[in-house]
Amino acid sequence: MRVLIGGGTGFVGRELTRLLTHKGHEVTVISRQPGPAKITWGELESNGLPPCEGVVNLAGENLMNPFRWWNESYKKDLFSSRIDTTKALSQAIAASVSPPHSWVLVSGVACYKPSLTAQYAEDSEWTPFDLLSKLVKEWEASALLPESVAKTTKQVVIRPGAVLGRDGGAMKQMLLPFWLGLGGTLGSGRQPFPWIHVTDLAGIIAQALEPSAEPPSLLPQVFNGVAPALNTNYDFTKELGHVLRRPTVFPVPGFVMNTLMGSERAVVLTQGQKVIPKRTLESGFQYKYPDLISALKEIVGSQ
Repeated sequence: MRVLIGGGTGFVGRELTRLLTHKGHEVTVISRQPGPAKITWGELESNGLPPCEGVVNLAGENLMNPFRWWNESYKKDLFSSRIDTTKALSQAIAASVSPPHSWVLVSGVACYKPSLTAQYAEDSEWTPFDLLSKLVKEWEASALLPESVAKTTKQVVIRPGAVLGRDGGAMKQMLLPFWLGLGGTLGSGRQPFPWIHVTDLAGIIAQALEPSAEPPSLLPQVFNGVAPALNTNYDFTKELGHVLRRPTVFPVPGFVMNTLMGSERAVVLTQGQKVIPKRTLESGFQYKYPDLISALKEIVGSQ
């Protein structure tokens, strides 16, 4: 199978490329820079979709970029980097004389309203309530294929939680303070913390790319890309401290997070959602890291 990956040079993209290559698939990455086994976004626009059986979009400005101040320019980039690339791919698929059998968008759980009690499965109804949920709404809408193409191309949306792994994502910024014994809960610590190990997220995407036995539905299949364990920020903090053998006695109050990151962005860390991977489990997907201990031991094992 030939797979085209938008944003394939990022943290999840690198893991997905490794997995697909290991499975014997051929991967082409869409990147800003040309290179071997790559095409640029400009080439996609001018030449159309290269021959492929599966397409994935992982492109988007990093929401937690520590080097960018939370302002209108950054918010604009968060939207445009996700929506423009997704539109470019969905339009290229729609215009292709030989569309792929699978089209996978990786969005996020920010669509679900933070709550200490509500639980969200893939079929939970939701409406946008803040900036990031509006982003998910527009992002997923930009991926929709025309009905004529959706009859043959399976559309899949995967909504991951915090992606944990050794080479990037949230862990990269967290490990140093925890190593120094400066780790602690964020805000109240009671907020749910939906997460997934990067290996499992790559596995869910790879499974979604496989051709379906039945004709695809006209609406996207949604999968929650989260581990089946329901954890809080307190659980995560204590388990990471335990695995690193470091104390976790320095909580960071919510108002400090809001000041440092901007309240619209800090909400990702200071509030959370209980997200259940109901459809993901029903699909038969086997998690390698279904619980925090196994995930964190793999991540910090070589530190």
